[in-house]
Amino acid sequence: MGHARFAVFYLLCGLAAAALQILSNAESAIPMVGASGAIGGVMGAYVLLYPRVNVHMLVILGFYVTTFAIPAIWMLGYWFLIQVIGGLGSMGAQGGGVAFWAHVGGFVAGALLVLVFRDPALLARHPHHGWHERSSRAYRRIR
Repeated sequence: MGHARFAVFYLLCGLAAAALQILSNAESAIPMVGASGAIGGVMGAYVLLYPRVNVHMLVILGFYVTTFAIPAIWMLGYWFLIQVIGGLGSMGAQGGGVAFWAHVGGFVAGALLVLVFRDPALLARHPHHGWHERSSRAYRRIR
């Protein structure tokens, strides 16, 4: 995207996130604080641009600690599903909490806006873009 385009992209994701959260409960007097909806937008863009890149996870089960890697599409798909379920569970609730619908709104906005804001020249040089990983030899030729 480049620096300036990313800044605009990030702000638009944040606005879309706030809009969906407000629509989910327009009568709420509780202020929204944070950038998690805009960060959700970055994750929505990431999953479209780099769905097969492995996300490394730390798992702690008592004294047993390990790591494993799964494709971004699985991890971010799971995260998105948790946000939707949390949002449905929070419908009609009074009081503060997590702005689940802001996360959902940001994620969807990021997934849609990246189609406009992405820089095809930058993506063509990236070895992990899309569904098929390029070989390191082909990547070196492109650079």
